[in-house]
Amino acid sequence: MTYKILHTTTYRYEHPVSFGNHAACLTPRSSPLHRCVSHELEITPAPATRSERTDFFGNGISFFTIEEPHEELRIEAHSVVTIDGAAPWPGNSLPWGEAAASISIDRSPAALDAYQFVFESPRIRPSETFAEYAAPSFRPGRPLAEALLDLTARIHKTFQFDAKATNVGTSPEEALRRGGGVCQDFAQLQIACLRSLRLPARYVSGYLRTNPPPGQPRLAGADASHAWVSAYCPGFGWLDVDPTNNVAPSDSHVTLAWGRDYSDVSPVRGVILGGKDHAVRVAVDVEPV
Repeated sequence: MTYKILHTTTYRYEHPVSFGNHAACLTPRSSPLHRCVSHELEITPAPATRSERTDFFGNGISFFTIEEPHEELRIEAHSVVTIDGAAPWPGNSLPWGEAAASISIDRSPAALDAYQFVFESPRIRPSETFAEYAAPSFRPGRPLAEALLDLTARIHKTFQFDAKATNVGTSPEEALRRGGGVCQDFAQLQIACLRSLRLPARYVSGYLRTNPPPGQPRLAGADASHAWVSAYCPGFGWLDVDPTNNVAPSDSHVTLAWGRDYSDVSPVRGVILGGKDHAVRVAVDVEPV
């Protein structure tokens, strides 16, 4: 499946901004089954300086500075991505307890890379509360891959998708108390549960192709930025799960970036001088080619 993607972010400021220094994490990643064919970033007003680099986790980051007064900042990310299906789900995996123990002593490059995702991160703190929530899925001796799917299904079933229940700064603890939230909350909650069992889990940002209701036209810009979870399974590698939709991502999920939590992969961040209050609008269009 090949997609043409347009991700538009527009900031409108109450007063003119005289200077802005920004970082955009909007370049899709490439992997054996997921290839970024092309990517272009259009920024208005035109930046005075601009540079590209790869961050610690391998994500492409664009840095740019705007030095002219402006009341609106518009960032358009044009990408083409080809997805060659999903890696097969393991039919058999280590019991989750053995998997957690093996990761802590495995010195292979893959396990060492995964081990960093066991620990606390800026927005996710493992705790006994999350371990207790995960316990019904992670019974002693249960295969890791099976337990992972069960936890994904439980979060999907027991938590309500509610765009008004949380905001971008909501913690997994608060989302657990509220019993609802958006994809960011679903993902960070599941990561907190897995890390509380000493299992590596990372936060994945990207896009989800959506389908219109039967008989209705597909609207431009109606697709969504999305987030899901990737958990490390010894012997198989990373397994992706989407607790918001209770699926294992395949060719409808486009991967942008991954990190420890949302703070590592927020699409746009930066510092401005002036502006006072602002409004932001995001529109995403994922079009099959």
